[in-house]
Amino acid sequence: MKQWFRELLLEIYQVTSTLFKIMIPTLLLVKLLEELGGVEVIAWLLGPVMTLVGLPESMSLVWATTLMTNIYTGMVIFFNQAPLEQLTVAQVTVLGTMMLLAHTLPIEARIAQKAGVRLAVTLFIRLFSAVLLGYILHHLYAWGDWLQEPARMVWQPAETDTGLIAWAVSQLESLGVILVIISLLLTSLKLLRLLGVERLLQWLLQPLLRMMGIGRAATTITIVGFTLGIAFGGGLLIKEARAGHVPYRDVFSAMTLLALCHSMIEDTLLILLLGADMSGIFWMRMIYGFAAVALISRLLAVSSERFHRRYLVHSLEAAKP
Repeated sequence: MKQWFRELLLEIYQVTSTLFKIMIPTLLLVKLLEELGGVEVIAWLLGPVMTLVGLPESMSLVWATTLMTNIYTGMVIFFNQAPLEQLTVAQVTVLGTMMLLAHTLPIEARIAQKAGVRLAVTLFIRLFSAVLLGYILHHLYAWGDWLQEPARMVWQPAETDTGLIAWAVSQLESLGVILVIISLLLTSLKLLRLLGVERLLQWLLQPLLRMMGIGRAATTITIVGFTLGIAFGGGLLIKEARAGHVPYRDVFSAMTLLALCHSMIEDTLLILLLGADMSGIFWMRMIYGFAAVALISRLLAVSSERFHRRYLVHSLEAAKP
């Protein structure tokens, strides 16, 4: 029993230390960029993209903030900007879907990079997918004249302190929550493995995950990321990949799926508060994610390992075949 707890504590330390080494420097850099006005520059660059997906250019600030920070901060900007625009449910759904597909990129793309996926590949997949699905939804809703009624915000945030001290306290609280959740996750996973439940989950989900090129070794971790988020699923995947337990192709397919479909419960509920519709932010996002990963896994199967190593994955210990 002592050995079991010793191994558990070591795993918790390995996963959290890896994540914190990624997150803390990135959080500081992003905050510096915010203070220097970098988010506004990115918003200006994204203006034409908003027009492409049927949104007013003012919404570019919402997405730019979400890209660089997180969904919560993007929501605050949305609640400030939305009263100035007469947005329909369709427009909010398009924006919300794009926010879900591409957010917190400085941190989440670095986590994928630590797992073995090239940074440029992750950024391309997430940004391209956000714009593509936003474009598809915009034209689909316009074609069917669906969701054209005015959007209603279900909730609005209270005023918050935007000072540096308040920001630092908030980030420390978030890191503390991550530590607690990872500890609970790893404890639960070890118990599930002990009880044989992990094998049952692998057996039940294997047909679907096999279609997307994800093997048994990455099944449980993929489920964690799908439901709770990249920080948790990706953190576990880094540990397993470095130990050589997950083949690099499975790592790539799993991280691609998590890039497009992660935190499907919490993040979806957050975007619902903006007045978005489930058809886009949940169902179409999930269908698109599954289809995209299935297609990518087929392309992986017919391309050479040399191509993979050169363009898709890097040669850290996390990318073992």
